[in-house]
Amino acid sequence: MTDADGIRPTERLRRSPLYRVLERAGANFTEINGAAVAAGFGGSAGEELAAARCLAIADLSPLPRIGCKGRHALDWAREQGVAIGDDNNSARPQPAGELAARLADTEVLILDSLAGSGALPRRIEAMWSANRPPGAWLVNRQGGNFWVAVTGEHAPAMFAKLCGVDLRAKKFPPGAVAQTSVARTNAIVIRADRSEVPAYHLLGDSASAEYLWACLVDAMEEFGGRPIGIEALRRIAPSEAAS
Repeated sequence: MTDADGIRPTERLRRSPLYRVLERAGANFTEINGAAVAAGFGGSAGEELAAARCLAIADLSPLPRIGCKGRHALDWAREQGVAIGDDNNSARPQPAGELAARLADTEVLILDSLAGSGALPRRIEAMWSANRPPGAWLVNRQGGNFWVAVTGEHAPAMFAKLCGVDLRAKKFPPGAVAQTSVARTNAIVIRADRSEVPAYHLLGDSASAEYLWACLVDAMEEFGGRPIGIEALRRIAPSEAAS
């Protein structure tokens, strides 16, 4: 499948573990920082934006991200200018729209902004490579994990069918993180609303990407949910407490 600009996932250095599924669903691809990312699914911009506000899923797997683990990982990341919360299972936005999720006393996950420049993940990798700080090492979140976003007012109700954690705002506000099971697969769930639209980042093992995508799409049917591209998400401004 090729979009209007001729972008083919197999011709880019980085592509999603979901690219075959996205092609079959009619995705149009765009290049972001050398990666093929699903920009849309053939509908109008207004249709995809409406879907994002109602219930939708978007693949962000090609966008940069990185992890850091170890007994000194959090302190070292803070020294590099990363804002990290005081509590585990919490996420904080960064100045350029990235998101840093504290998963444990010894681990932080850094997600790029939807611009996909990769500036912060690249800087963290470069600084670590230059200094090799003791008690901190990098984790390959790029190749080892898929990354999707689920948005829309019906997202909490949809997740109730697949996840034991109550993801409604009163129980799971923006900035909350859950390391849990979604459709019987291990996943990290991060709430990061965009404007007034509920939004969740999901990350898990790349080997489970197609299975979980299918489960999510199936669970969305009851609420009229559908896949959308990254362009629709970009049209909704991030909340102050979200990326």
